[in-house]
Amino acid sequence: MSVSFKGCHYPKDVILYAVFFYVRYAVSYRDLEEIMAERGVIMDHATLNRWVVKFAPLIAGQAHKRKGPTANSWRMDETYVKVKGIWMYLYRAVDRGGQTVDFMLSKHRDTAAARRFFKRAIEVNGAPDRIVIDKSGANLAGIEAVNVIRKFSGDGRLIAAVQSKYLNNMVEQDHRAIKRLTRPIQSFGAFHSASATLQGIEVAHMIRKGQFGQNGAAVFQQFAQLAA
Repeated sequence: MSVSFKGCHYPKDVILYAVFFYVRYAVSYRDLEEIMAERGVIMDHATLNRWVVKFAPLIAGQAHKRKGPTANSWRMDETYVKVKGIWMYLYRAVDRGGQTVDFMLSKHRDTAAARRFFKRAIEVNGAPDRIVIDKSGANLAGIEAVNVIRKFSGDGRLIAAVQSKYLNNMVEQDHRAIKRLTRPIQSFGAFHSASATLQGIEVAHMIRKGQFGQNGAAVFQQFAQLAA
């Protein structure tokens, strides 16, 4: 199902361009307001914010459905994002080839959050053979909790947990592309807007990594096609 723009007062292409520009480049909403005005589109920064919060998660939902399959070995780690002045946790996983598996913003860094992240990632991508993590006891407990559920529900083989800082360098390096875009924001104003914006940023990053099988198409074109 495509993303609906029914009831919007601006054309779909204008909205998609604004959302894409914000999640792809390190600009503020006020900067984007000026950029759009220079292109003859007059709107305020509050409208731009509403568009990102509304449409970025919808496009991310389509991205999860359309991205290519991931390898059966994952690297998982958390990075940090500030929301209302408080550090929160962006759970992220890539496969052994560097392709994005999944991502999730959490207020807490604990076993419950790790279990929730792994459960969702497996539902979307299927179960991997192994997951490489750092020395975090919470992440290890999260995998073990998922394995308990898989064992008693008969969902298949158990997932091996490998704790290795060296093997996890790949996902730590991948964090940099996300942090480069969130750093100018300094602190999000609310959890839901932070989560929505990060979903858009992750999708733009996935497009750049060629996860939708359209390496010859422009990045914006691929972003717009996810909403089609």
